Amino acid sequence: VDLGDIERVIMINQQPIGRTPRSNPVTYTGIFSFIRDLFANLPEARMRGYKPGRFSFNVKGGRCEACEGNGMIKIEMHFLPDVYVTCDVCRGKRFNQDTLDVKYKDKNIADILDMTVNQALQFFSNIPSIKSHLQMLYEVGLGYVHLGQSATTLSGGEAQRIKLARELGKKVNSNTLYILDEPTIGLHFADIQKLLDVLIRLVDMGNTMVVIEHNLDIIKCADYVIDLGPEGGSGGGRIIASGTVEKVAQEGKSATGQFLKKIIYA
Repeated sequence: VDLGDIERVIMINQQPIGRTPRSNPVTYTGIFSFIRDLFANLPEARMRGYKPGRFSFNVKGGRCEACEGNGMIKIEMHFLPDVYVTCDVCRGKRFNQDTLDVKYKDKNIADILDMTVNQALQFFSNIPSIKSHLQMLYEVGLGYVHLGQSATTLSGGEAQRIKLARELGKKVNSNTLYILDEPTIGLHFADIQKLLDVLIRLVDMGNTMVVIEHNLDIIKCADYVIDLGPEGGSGGGRIIASGTVEKVAQEGKSATGQFLKKIIYA
């Protein structure tokens, strides 16, 4: 890699995509803007004079003011952790009834946020601007995640893959060095293949991937491997082997190499 060609470096780690319940997969990736625009252009919304902001739970107007668009009410407990209960006005839907009266294909904005990515892909199959971005979430193995799922309920691995999906959705996407920290954590082997396809696509677009990983299915596909060891923590940190997958597999001192050898020469 010629470092002179690198224009930006992005660390895609497992930190949360947001620290409040207001953050969710579609707000973080920008998909919610397209969905709100769609609702604002419906005949019922235009007749009422609703703008895209009407369908946001972050501002006054369309949100439920009893819970300020959270869908939950926080009850402060003395000497105990705070307790959250479902708002008894909107019943967790986050929006007021006037906003919920506006529907697209018999679904209101709260119904949309309650859909999984898989369900939304079918529902918005004829809306390219929304479908294309949802497709990115699906391709990183997040088809089961709900569009409006609170960021605080997402695992580190899920947060990392949502960040990856956002990168895939950007128009200008080349000459970038991506650093990923164990992106396969918690993934089913079928979803690992989906993730691998995404990583390869980003490389084919002219980017460079540095992946910190223990999963052999990912390691065996790398152009270059650096094996650190011989152990973890204070017992490691030294380069045991480096080079192509085939070269590392021939290194007798490398535990990773010995496992790779069983795979590539099976």
